[in-house]
Amino acid sequence: MSAQIFAFYLFAVSCVAGGLFTVIARNPVHSVLWLILSFLSAAGLFILLGAEFVAMLLIIVYVGAVAVLFLFVVMMLDVDFAELKAEMARYMPLALLIGVVILMQLAMAFGVWTTAEGVTLADRPDAIAGGGDHNTDALGRILYDKYFLAFQLSGLVLLVAMVGAIVLTLRHRDYVKRQDALQQIYRDPAVAMEIKDVKSGQGL
Repeated sequence: MSAQIFAFYLFAVSCVAGGLFTVIARNPVHSVLWLILSFLSAAGLFILLGAEFVAMLLIIVYVGAVAVLFLFVVMMLDVDFAELKAEMARYMPLALLIGVVILMQLAMAFGVWTTAEGVTLADRPDAIAGGGDHNTDALGRILYDKYFLAFQLSGLVLLVAMVGAIVLTLRHRDYVKRQDALQQIYRDPAVAMEIKDVKSGQGL
C-alpha cells in the first residue's frame, strides 16, 4: 500500500467518523470539534486530488470562520439542548423518511449517469485545464476573465443580502443608553458643572 492510498483511507475514515460523531455527540462543544475534524479531513482529500485551492478555502472559510463561530455561539449562549433534542425526537420519523427519499433520488441519479459523447475524463484535476496548467491558475483565469461579470454580480447579491439582514434585524431600543458625540462636543462647562464651596466639617 502506497503512502497516497494510506493517506486517502486515513482522511476518508476520519471524515466519515467526524460527521457521524458530529450528529451523535451529546455535548454540543464536542459536536463542533468533530465537525472541525471532518472539515480538515475533507481538505486533506482535496489536497490528494490536487485541488489545493479548494482545500485552503475549506480550511480558511469553514474551519477558521464558520466552525469557530459555531463554537463561540455554543459556548457563550445558555441554550437548553436537552429541550431542543426532545423537540427533535417528535420530528424524527418525518426526517428519516425525507432522508430515505433523498438517498433513493441520489442512487437513481448516479445509477443512470454516463459520460457524454466526445468527453474524456482526466486522470487528475490538474489535467482538466489543459496544457499542464495548475488548477488554481486555471480557476482564477476562468473566474476573473470568462465569468468576470457573473462573479462580480454574485458578490453584489451577497452584499445586498448582508445589508438586508442587518436592516431587518436592527432594532432601536429606547432603554439602551447610546453615545451622542455631538452632544458631548457642544457641552457647555458652565452649565454642566457647578462649583460647591464645601465648608470644613460639613457635607454637600
